Amino acid sequence: MEFEDCYRQVQRPKYDCLLFDLDDTLYPLSTGIATACTNNIREYMVKELGIEESKIGHLSNLLYKNYGTTMAGLRGIGYEFDYDKYHAFIHGRLPYERLKPDPVLRNLLLSLPIRKLIFTNADKNHAARALSRLGLEDCFEGIICFETLNPPCKGFSGEGVAATEIFDIVGHFSQPESAYAELPKTPIVCKPSEEAFEYALKIANLNPQRTVR
Repeated sequence: MEFEDCYRQVQRPKYDCLLFDLDDTLYPLSTGIATACTNNIREYMVKELGIEESKIGHLSNLLYKNYGTTMAGLRGIGYEFDYDKYHAFIHGRLPYERLKPDPVLRNLLLSLPIRKLIFTNADKNHAARALSRLGLEDCFEGIICFETLNPPCKGFSGEGVAATEIFDIVGHFSQPESAYAELPKTPIVCKPSEEAFEYALKIANLNPQRTVR
């Protein structure tokens, strides 16, 4: 009996769940989806938030580097906008037709005898459309996405706020002492923050020691 119990413990899978990113993970970077998404974000910043086009490149890089996503960074430095409208602008015009069914990946995923979840910073509509185009919509137990980690956006008109209310992150990092100054907090929870991972693990009831990302 003791031998049998020991054998069962040895045979137990090392991990209980695989946590998959979506974009540029389940499909290749060569599809151009990431580039299209970046272009849409920059267009949104100019057209909807009134940011000067000449400042977009440097600003976007600082926001992404310090906040995890440009969207989180924009909210952190003071811009207010409707989250659903933002995602519709960024993802609604993506060239999804470039995503093709991947039967090899599908068969591989279906052959794995443990839980599989999507964990993405994107919104649920984008995740659903991408997985459908890839033919992988039934390969995952569920999707942890933007809406999972963030409550519904209320009180925003979708218009950018006045420039005087915006924290100057570019000017902040141009100062020698900036490395010691704290940046404004963002209300958005997203990867790669520790909070986002802790929340995702809690929502899906996952043991971090037995989960692979």
